[in-house]
Amino acid sequence: MYNYLMITVEEQIESIKEEIRKTPHHKGTEHYIGKLRARISRLRDKIMEEGPARHASAGIAGGYAVKKRGDATVTLVGPPSVGKSTLINNLTNTQSKVAEYAFTTLTVIPGMLNYKDANIQIFDIPGIIAGAKEGKGKGRQVLSVARNSDLLLIMCDPDTIDSFEQIVADLEGAGIRINSTKPEVHIDKKPSGGLIVHSNIKQELSIETIGEIAKEMGVKNAEITLKEKVTVDSLIDSFSTSRVYLPAIFVLNKIDTLSDHYSLIPGVLPISADKRIGLDNLKEEIWKKLKLIRIYLVHSDEAPNFNRPVIVKEGDALATAAKKLGTDFEDKNLAKIWGNGAHYPGQEVSVSLKAKEGMQVRFI
Repeated sequence: MYNYLMITVEEQIESIKEEIRKTPHHKGTEHYIGKLRARISRLRDKIMEEGPARHASAGIAGGYAVKKRGDATVTLVGPPSVGKSTLINNLTNTQSKVAEYAFTTLTVIPGMLNYKDANIQIFDIPGIIAGAKEGKGKGRQVLSVARNSDLLLIMCDPDTIDSFEQIVADLEGAGIRINSTKPEVHIDKKPSGGLIVHSNIKQELSIETIGEIAKEMGVKNAEITLKEKVTVDSLIDSFSTSRVYLPAIFVLNKIDTLSDHYSLIPGVLPISADKRIGLDNLKEEIWKKLKLIRIYLVHSDEAPNFNRPVIVKEGDALATAAKKLGTDFEDKNLAKIWGNGAHYPGQEVSVSLKAKEGMQVRFI
């Protein structure tokens, strides 16, 4: 029953794609094509929302339930046999099975990278093959793990270097937006009154196109405020509840097998997991992409020190660190700070103050 229903939805998507291909593309058909593309997005959202539930109700095994631990979570994504297991073994305390054949990793294997006092969980997942977003090679289960991460490591090797583009396409098809931010579109739904569109920026999309996309995505009464220039795709994303926006690092493994002049590709970090080449650079890039910082807890009976690091993210308030420390701290409203961010030693501040790397903090 599940497979039949999923195939039916995919057939609907292919039929709509064919309709788009047959439709002449010009300003007069913009609203119609936008509506069709929104319909494809809505059907893909349906697959993502209903797929796991139907797997569970049908008693189908093979889903990946993984528990997030530590200060952040990274998922290692790539084709089979590009060295993901070797990398996670050499970055973390995990021993993931390694072999020179495809699909060695059949489950999600977590490891913990300890770096700059942070515990960063890394998931080694089964290799992604073309068509993962349609479910090939347990693609949907694999992509569901990626969706719940804080960062993606997208890794290929010299034999699969052309797969970067396909992997990004599969991630995009699963509602994952790489190295981008959510569109600045505010949607204020109303019980009635139709659609009202506001924008101080000249838009290339017509009001009719914006309205057709909104209605197709289930929004019939709302004030829509566009705070940036939108495309059909970004507008559809702003209506979808299934989109996630994740930072990613692109990694080329096995550079020890290449000549020196070929190992540098713009936007791709070169490493050799087996020879441990470039792993320090990769760790630092992971830290930067996760935007982690350290502050240091100072007890009431001691001088400022760097003995007890607490990991938070850039932009987090001191209150976030207090909550991580447990019930003894979560009700604190004030703190004293030293070091980075303090105007003078022991400055008393509200816990709404944003934390800064190296700040020493005593909650009071």
